[in-house]
Amino acid sequence: MRFRSGALLVCALATCIPAARAAAFGLDDVTAMARQLAQQDFHDTKDTVPDWLVNISYDQWRDIRFRPEKALWADTGSPFRIQFFHPGLFYDRTVRMNVVDQKGVHPFPYSQALFDYGKNTFASQIPPDLGYAGFRVHYPLKIPNRLDELIVFLGASYFRAVGRDDGFGLSARALAIDTALPSGEEFPFFREFWLVTPAPGTKQLVLYALLDSPSVTGAYHFTITPGAQTTVAVESTIFLRKPVQKLGIAPLTSMFFFGENTLERPVDFRPEVHDSDGLLLNFASGEWLWRPLENPKTLQVNSFQATDPRGFGLMQRDRDFAHYEDLETRPEVRPSAWVAPRGGWGDGAIELFEIPTTSELNDNIVSYWVPREPPKPGEPRSFSYLLSWYGDDPKRPPAGRVVATRQDYGKVPNAHRFVIDFAGGKLTSIPASEVLRGVVTILNGEEVATILDQHVVKNEVTGGWRLSCQIQPQKRDTLELRAFLEKGGDALTETWSHAVVQ
Repeated sequence: MRFRSGALLVCALATCIPAARAAAFGLDDVTAMARQLAQQDFHDTKDTVPDWLVNISYDQWRDIRFRPEKALWADTGSPFRIQFFHPGLFYDRTVRMNVVDQKGVHPFPYSQALFDYGKNTFASQIPPDLGYAGFRVHYPLKIPNRLDELIVFLGASYFRAVGRDDGFGLSARALAIDTALPSGEEFPFFREFWLVTPAPGTKQLVLYALLDSPSVTGAYHFTITPGAQTTVAVESTIFLRKPVQKLGIAPLTSMFFFGENTLERPVDFRPEVHDSDGLLLNFASGEWLWRPLENPKTLQVNSFQATDPRGFGLMQRDRDFAHYEDLETRPEVRPSAWVAPRGGWGDGAIELFEIPTTSELNDNIVSYWVPREPPKPGEPRSFSYLLSWYGDDPKRPPAGRVVATRQDYGKVPNAHRFVIDFAGGKLTSIPASEVLRGVVTILNGEEVATILDQHVVKNEVTGGWRLSCQIQPQKRDTLELRAFLEKGGDALTETWSHAVVQ
């Protein structure tokens, strides 16, 4: 057995809570632990999983199944159930679990009896105090009296949830550190969880978590409310052990392989393959901006200045099965995720990373908010936001929206033609006899590119409106384009945003 210094450290931190206060356990307690942890040297927890267990096959790991009848709170009458994941394969760290009830805080130890190991023959080799890789929450989300998978916490600080009519898709994270920088990205991980026993009749679940990494510690409070839009209210306080170059708040991670806007698509029977098709932003000014996602040839990074943003998220807007034809993964029911900050976040920017990928197996899209001035080591910084998981919401944005972006090389040498379909809001009720104007802008100037032509027509099939335009670059430079529809000086739609990389 290898010495488990990380696990012993967390045990010491957990025992610092006086017994008299245990029943009133809350975020302040976890924050005190995070502050204390930040003052100590970092201790990794990878040593808690034997090497041979990390090297098992995917099929072997999948054959380890939690026994549903042994789920936490199965005998309490609560609509919530907790099932735990077994370490191994990709999951080479364990996370300490605790249960909070009216009597106090109780460790929830690992037990082999909770798992069915299937055809695997290695159960006798597993350390008796191994621990768990993560957990998932079940709740009667879709049909009464049937428990559905609601939210999963598994791997580093990743978690993902679904609304009532959704299937699983993109993921959220607690924090992102130095994403896509030459120094390499650091992945914080949840070291310990506290699961609060739901009171009778409650329809919310409360969790606390302790975050750790070589550079950062953090205290997190999650309040999960299931529904057509499942919401996760997040309160967090982070502490830096040492300076970081970039701190990503409320990160979202997704996959975009190819879509309707992809010029050079792989040979595939499916018309589109993606978990999300765009980034939506709502600025403090009230403006809504839509950025269609791409699978670029080289790493593409975009930064949108956003002081006190109202919200941002990765969306799956296309809900038409015929646009995917995938009976197995059903991309048309993948959820969108929307981050709505609570309280002023101050000066910063929303960043979008699009990473080249040759496979749909890779999550290649990352977005988060970056504070202009990151906290200093030892200085606490708190962030609060509401994270919503849903299929569609006509209020985001309340006006017309982009429903499709298509492009080709047009009819003029070295040109790019864009065909953008807008729908929703007031657009449906405007007859074809009316005149709408497309406002197309090249942000980095006419000396970089020329707008050759543009026109707007009613799309009689969808009831929306279509904007077409041709752009001819004058220099080998990245073009930043914006476009929206207006009538009589009034904007009718969100702003479409696109980058053309020369």
